[in-house]
Amino acid sequence: MPIRPENRDRYPADWPEISKTIKERAGWRCECEGECGRGTHPGRCPNLHGQPAYGTGSRVVLTTAHLDHAPEHYGPANLKAMCQGCHLHYDQDHHARTRAEASRTALEASGQMAFEL
Repeated sequence: MPIRPENRDRYPADWPEISKTIKERAGWRCECEGECGRGTHPGRCPNLHGQPAYGTGSRVVLTTAHLDHAPEHYGPANLKAMCQGCHLHYDQDHHARTRAEASRTALEASGQMAFEL
């Protein structure tokens, strides 16, 4: 998954090498064992980088996921190779929270306050 420009400074300069090492550790296969919550694969996800994805046939792009969602934490125990589908599902709750926070911050910056009961 591409790094957003506003998050680039949160990654180490050698991130491409770190990410490649994690993918090599995984044998270029998704390491998800169901923690993504998709419920589509028993055990380890069968998706291999560059190959057709199970179920959809789209080309698999292997990514490197931060299990705690913090790019500053790039130790091997916090990183897992995941296909794009598993990675997106794994991050969906985190993305929803950050979207809500960004929306609230934008409202407050514009002089609007969120209505709370």
